[in-house]
Amino acid sequence: MSEHIRRLNRELKFKGKIIDFYQDTMEIDGDHTVIWDFIKHKGAAAVVPVTDDGRILMVRQYRNALDRYTLEIPAGALDAEDEPGLNCAARELEEETGYRSDDLEWLITLRTTVAFCNERIEVYVAKNLIPSRQHLDEDEFIDLKAYSLDDLKEKIFSGEIEDAKTVASLMAYAVKYGK
Repeated sequence: MSEHIRRLNRELKFKGKIIDFYQDTMEIDGDHTVIWDFIKHKGAAAVVPVTDDGRILMVRQYRNALDRYTLEIPAGALDAEDEPGLNCAARELEEETGYRSDDLEWLITLRTTVAFCNERIEVYVAKNLIPSRQHLDEDEFIDLKAYSLDDLKEKIFSGEIEDAKTVASLMAYAVKYGK
């Protein structure tokens, strides 16, 4: 196991809307160097919206990276790296579902792909949902539907739901709330 790892250089290769791509030159144990990819992400927040009857609101949307529709919990990028996750989660809840809540509770913090990306997602549970209206971004096309937790677990184990933040968040919700 390498005991001494030191970054010698970080070079920006691409600056994107959501991510920045770097190549890092790393020194290992003082005797050789390697190049590692690094993707910088400003962070995100997600929310498990729970209706009064215990169902969970899910969004179905097209994901270009997979070239298909996915079923996910509502989520989105922070407006700035220092934006509190709670604020982002509240905003995304209303934007994507058309509901808001004054009852958001932290559930879990996720690091999605630690091998090459620093993305951090703060996940919250929203209860006591208050009807509002959707405020979708110009590139968002979302279908909204409520599911029981048992139905969602079945969709996870059948492979229908593969999104990591959604799987981790729903299973954490199930464990924490004993469902």
